[in-house]
Amino acid sequence: MRLSQVNVGVVGAGFVGSAHIEALRRIGVNVAGLADASPELARQKAEAANLPRAYETVEALAADPNIDVVHITSPNHAHADQVRTCVAAGKHVVCEKPLGLTSTEGADLVERAEAAGVVNAVCFNIRFYPLNHQMASMVRSGEIGEPRFVTGSYLQDWLLRETDWNWRLIPDEAGELRAVADIGSHWMDLARFITGQRIAEVMAELHTFVPVRRHPAGPVETFASTGADEDLIEEEMSSDDGAGILLRFEGGARGVLSISQTSAGRKNSISIEVDGSDSAMSWFSEDPDRLWIGHRGRPNEILQRDPSLAAPDAARVTGYPGGHVEGYADTFRALFSQVYADVLIGEPSANPQYPTFADGHDALLVAEAVARSSQEQRWVTVDR
Repeated sequence: MRLSQVNVGVVGAGFVGSAHIEALRRIGVNVAGLADASPELARQKAEAANLPRAYETVEALAADPNIDVVHITSPNHAHADQVRTCVAAGKHVVCEKPLGLTSTEGADLVERAEAAGVVNAVCFNIRFYPLNHQMASMVRSGEIGEPRFVTGSYLQDWLLRETDWNWRLIPDEAGELRAVADIGSHWMDLARFITGQRIAEVMAELHTFVPVRRHPAGPVETFASTGADEDLIEEEMSSDDGAGILLRFEGGARGVLSISQTSAGRKNSISIEVDGSDSAMSWFSEDPDRLWIGHRGRPNEILQRDPSLAAPDAARVTGYPGGHVEGYADTFRALFSQVYADVLIGEPSANPQYPTFADGHDALLVAEAVARSSQEQRWVTVDR
């Protein structure tokens, strides 16, 4: 089988779903159709994306014998049931994070995917900026010594105003955590990937900076604005706008993470620094093609993203020559390229080069520890 012979169905075609469709087309996979919250919405989205078919339901999509892989990009609360449906139908599945709303759901999905023998992935795409693979390779090769201190932030501003609204603000649809689950989970997965160490303990403080929000009665697309002339409903908020988290890693490293979706001017700002016993590294998503490397006894360095200069693992996920910036959309292409290498084999490889359901389950365990830590105001061990 060739990539052009692989047929994919997508569930949900909002902001992230559209990114999936574009990236799949770039790697040469056939996106055969989509399902959405209603048959009418599916038809509208399929037409807008120039897809040949709109499915009435997720069940109908999963039952189509011509579909090989399903990408799930629906709201969080729907993920677990939709994954179960697709895995039961023998489909390979790529699921947006979170894998489920609870670690119990996540563990169940890991078991089901393993029993079915299907390729399974969770879309922690931030790993797939090439220089993040470069950082991970440098840690593994000992170039910075032993990782000691991991610091950084993930900041956005799209929920700064009291009239900013989206389904992610509804706990029944998004889950108990919001900023931590939505963007903080990406940073913590990235820290784990780069250092090779899982998060063992957390000390967290969650903040709800906008306690009451005003929103329209109907749904609002991600990153969209509410019209000033709309009739708005007032609603008290319980989920986190931001968080500060202290981290202890299994290998002994320590970390400090700041998360916010109410930081004016920060559209999608990710920073991470790993300080080792010999050298340090720092990467910033708004300048994604430059890696700062810090030294004590000699001049610091700037490594420009360039496959000819990169470690093999970083070169493998690099799509363009040096000097041709790779950004957010390219991370999906790089991630899916690795996933579909296993799809062509027909089963997960022994050492998948992408985040799997097991990684998604681990992220849920960390998130639950964060929530508990904030509630109880103490260090909490991740319950593995």
